[in-house]
Amino acid sequence: MRLENTLALTHGELVNTPFVSNFYNIVFEAKAVKRGDLFIAFDEGAIEDAVFNGAYGVVFDKPTQITDSEIAWIKVKNLEDALKRLLRFELINKEISVYSCDEIILKLALQIVTESNFIALHGDIKSIFKALSDIENGATVLFSPALTSPDLFTNIKKLPKNRPQSIDIIEQTLFETSFIYDNIFYERQLLSPFFMPYLEQLLSLFKILKINFRLRKFTPIDHFEAVFTNKNFEIKDFGTSDKVLIFEKSTSLIEKEIVFLQKQATWAKIIYIVPFTCKQSLNTTLQKDKNLFFYKNKNEIRNTLQASSFHFALIVGVDKSILEKPLVRQTQLTLDF
Repeated sequence: MRLENTLALTHGELVNTPFVSNFYNIVFEAKAVKRGDLFIAFDEGAIEDAVFNGAYGVVFDKPTQITDSEIAWIKVKNLEDALKRLLRFELINKEISVYSCDEIILKLALQIVTESNFIALHGDIKSIFKALSDIENGATVLFSPALTSPDLFTNIKKLPKNRPQSIDIIEQTLFETSFIYDNIFYERQLLSPFFMPYLEQLLSLFKILKINFRLRKFTPIDHFEAVFTNKNFEIKDFGTSDKVLIFEKSTSLIEKEIVFLQKQATWAKIIYIVPFTCKQSLNTTLQKDKNLFFYKNKNEIRNTLQASSFHFALIVGVDKSILEKPLVRQTQLTLDF
């Protein structure tokens, strides 16, 4: 890449007059730098090593001492934004298909073994750059706008509409599913039936695009995550307690998960603990539910759990890290965070 193109793409300022005018590769790990590379200085302490290894240019966003006036020193406002612009430029001439999906479908895709020409995109901008910088023509990329900026791509497609139901559920609990897909039986997958429509949509995409894949044992995906506890809210092994806390970080899934629980666990006492900021967005009927509680801080979550009788508690907007400290002590019932 030519120096002038690099400056234009990164919106960078050239702070010296270098002898170099081209760069071969974009690198942000000093040990991987080779002669002619452009070094993105996420670790400013590694600049000296990058220059020693042969970097022809350094892109930085913090005060930096120029140690070699022959190479290019490029100052930008934000390194992540600069790297995004460089990656977008790299992808313009690639013949790839990019599909947008919600974060549940993406996290399910990350647990399925696929061909190398299918990329479920995740991670920080450095991980994304590594995944996409050498992508082959004809590859397919799946990403979630909730996790990755759509500004990276110029042409984004929506997922194809679902084909007729293809997953045959044989047995289910609230948090496990045994099912048949393509005449293969998958027994006691740690995947709630709540996720089956999302999985079907993903598998439908694979079928349509003729992408080979292999399902393996699923693990929790940070949505609708069940934590079994005793009466003192101490964590127990999966399925060994009648009291279950269900954590959901995404507030957009509140109503869907409440409806699912009401339909699938008619026998159970269920409470719903939801951020106060979501109150106005819920439908009127749900707002009046006596089992719905709103919280403004984590202490109010704790207090509600301690004061309520229930089998299941759906807790929205936080994760299970609130259980790192015990909810109940012998000497006092409430804890300060």
